[in-house]
Amino acid sequence: MLRIVDRYLARELAVSFLAATLILLLVVMGATLADLLAKIARGRVAADLLLALVGLRLVDMLTLLLPLAAFLGVQLAYGRLYRESEMAVFAASGLAVTGLLRPLALFAVPLTIATALIAFWLAPAAVRQAQSLQEEASRSLIIAGLEPGRFVELPNNDGIMYVEWMSADGTRFRKMFVESERVNAEDHSTSVNIITARDGELYHEADGVARFLGLNDGFRVEGVLGQDDFRLMRYQRNDIKLSDSGTDVTPDSVKRAAPTAELLASSDPVQRAELQWRLAAPLSVLVLVLLALPLAKATPREPRYARLLIALLSWFIYYNGLALGRAWLSQGRIDARVGFWWAVLPTALIALYLLWRGQQLPKPKTARLRPRPGVA
Repeated sequence: MLRIVDRYLARELAVSFLAATLILLLVVMGATLADLLAKIARGRVAADLLLALVGLRLVDMLTLLLPLAAFLGVQLAYGRLYRESEMAVFAASGLAVTGLLRPLALFAVPLTIATALIAFWLAPAAVRQAQSLQEEASRSLIIAGLEPGRFVELPNNDGIMYVEWMSADGTRFRKMFVESERVNAEDHSTSVNIITARDGELYHEADGVARFLGLNDGFRVEGVLGQDDFRLMRYQRNDIKLSDSGTDVTPDSVKRAAPTAELLASSDPVQRAELQWRLAAPLSVLVLVLLALPLAKATPREPRYARLLIALLSWFIYYNGLALGRAWLSQGRIDARVGFWWAVLPTALIALYLLWRGQQLPKPKTARLRPRPGVA
């Protein structure tokens, strides 16, 4: 049976945790939206994938946000109780500092399990799904914002394109017109390149990366503005290689998308480091929640967010230690069996020491008797 004080403290922790999570998600969402909108403007991401990619990226970021939100939630909840003297009332009622660990465990253990599920299964699946959506969109001309019947400026100032008809999947078109201009840096002359085609298609090479426009029955005009040496070429078939679609498939995203079972069976240092990074997420929830309890102790007259700055600095040092360990593991400088324990265990020991120290009563000060003047 839960005590009344346990339910009260668990409710305070949950409310503070949800508030911290919401604020962190809003911050991350703003940065993600700005990044995706910039890529949409450059034609690297399809506009209709915006909401889906934002949601998938947020799921991937939960492995970093949840430990931090739990740390801040405990700090805010218990810090308020200390400032409003509720902790003093609990202590006067016989509730020691260690008595706060029970509601803390009710809050931290389910959150640790949820974080482990996200880190080992849900986040990699979200990264794979995001990559799949972008790779599928790169196979369509819709990613460049093309609409049949209107002139559209291509991304990166690559020119202007017009198609009279385009299939629903954006892979086939009819009556295409493309005009592009390039300025020579030496003589500042402007070269013009105009391509027309009766019909065509967008296709990929066998590797699935390089993209080509296959144009049928058209003309190509090349020349420099102001000069009369334009060249006209008629072709039956013309294949044009397009620029990289920019699907954000980087080495980092590839290892983050790898299934956990694949990481367990691998001996590659990079993949072993990724496995340890996923394991560090649920462990960080337990360690940071334990560390936040002594750091939340404050006096009633203390500024509201004074301890919060110290807590954020502690988290910053802890997180950078994990990031440094991840780099060392990837480079093979430390053994994979060591993992992040060299950063996790000292932090947990420091938290336990601060808890023990917080329960120690201050030693009474002994007054020194001074002899009266004139008395031997």
